[in-house]
Amino acid sequence: MTQIDINTILPVITLAVWACVLLLVDLFIPRERKWLTALLAAAGLALTTGLCLTQLGSQSVGFGGMVVLDGFSNFLNLLFLLTGLFGIAVAYGYLSRMKIERGEYYVLMLLSVTGMMLMSQATDLIITFLALELLSIPLYVLAAFAFPRTESEEAGIKYFLLGSFATGFVVYGIALVFGATGTTDFDGIVAAVTGGAANATLLLIGAALILVGFGFKVALVPFHMWTPDVYQGAPTSVTAFMAAGAKAAGFAALLRVFATAFPSLAIDLMPVMAVLSALTMIVGNIIAVAQTDIKRMLAYSSIAQAGYILMAFVPADPAVRLVSVAAGLFYLVAYTITSFGSWGVVIALEQAEGKGLAIADYAGLGRKNPLLAAAMTIFMLSLTGLPPTLGLIGKLYLFRAVMEGGIYWLALIGVLTSLISAYYYLRVVVTMYMKDGSPKVTREGWLEFTIAACAVLTVAFSIIPQSLFAWASQAVLKLF
Repeated sequence: MTQIDINTILPVITLAVWACVLLLVDLFIPRERKWLTALLAAAGLALTTGLCLTQLGSQSVGFGGMVVLDGFSNFLNLLFLLTGLFGIAVAYGYLSRMKIERGEYYVLMLLSVTGMMLMSQATDLIITFLALELLSIPLYVLAAFAFPRTESEEAGIKYFLLGSFATGFVVYGIALVFGATGTTDFDGIVAAVTGGAANATLLLIGAALILVGFGFKVALVPFHMWTPDVYQGAPTSVTAFMAAGAKAAGFAALLRVFATAFPSLAIDLMPVMAVLSALTMIVGNIIAVAQTDIKRMLAYSSIAQAGYILMAFVPADPAVRLVSVAAGLFYLVAYTITSFGSWGVVIALEQAEGKGLAIADYAGLGRKNPLLAAAMTIFMLSLTGLPPTLGLIGKLYLFRAVMEGGIYWLALIGVLTSLISAYYYLRVVVTMYMKDGSPKVTREGWLEFTIAACAVLTVAFSIIPQSLFAWASQAVLKLF
């Protein structure tokens, strides 16, 4: 191991070591002072963020080409660390209120963020698989964290069983890719394909199986069936973290693998990606209309949002692909911020024993807590794709990129499904402002800060989106 190897994944190493040390330190922190564990976890994420900021603009390859530090990984690592900080902020008071506060929660979250970061830097299919497991296994435990609540235990076991099944597709896909090319290294795969040494059929099947595995992680239709039940049963702070962080990590891996290891398959997979994107948008939005539980509605909403993000992978023209993938990264940031904000509002209204989770429970929020209702309105408008929000700009970038690629029918489906989504998103707004009620709202400092920060960022970035899109474009340029 050389100094270059260490520097390449220094933030990942730092966060992993911090999580392991925190696990030991937590043994000596009494139950009534678990806020110290949360503070130390946030400090670890802040330190790791500082290290990532010092690496901006740097490029290096470590461990024999198995991991890489570049603009793409820097962009996504900062996003993952932000989700970790938001995840701790929304969980801090929620865990205590629901009487499930244990220090292991924060350790598991740090380990999951570590897996996300490693996934963005992996340039070997074996490392990608290891990162996927490091991301997923803590989430399986977190989903079942509200012991002895039956719904939480069911969510954890369902997520574990289906996640393990999906992982099998990834492993088998990697095996077929290795059989087709003789290597799991991304550059080696490309070299084998360009040199004519690869078995094209075997490679295509292997790539398709890997796509199935990642499709489960980001909840693409028809691999989405676990999402509503897991999102509803898991503690809401865990759901918020999964909906934003895990989805972003899944798309990061999908992008890294298919852009750098399988560029030759872009034309072959274009129809598959397009159909998956269209089905995900249609199914997610239509089923969300029938939901009366806010967690299930947002779960189907997250499925639909995955369909919009997948639009970025569809164009096969290399020139258009640069713009479309940058648009996908931009929308990923928009969705992450908006999603965390909306789940923060859900946490603020949720009470013990699952009360406060029906959409009808939001009646009267506009009068009782105008600022919280205004924030939720911003998030609903952004998820719909209406001004003045970041979601609108993100969808415009995505639709433009797809149209430049000549796939007009997919852009049309995106527009039509956005119109469908307006019904159930704006239903929440109508309930808050136009129906009578007296919802019980929990006041927690860090939770309110997170909601306010997400609301401000959602509006502010929509006014000056050029800088964020330019950064995303630079990150993609480094990737290609």
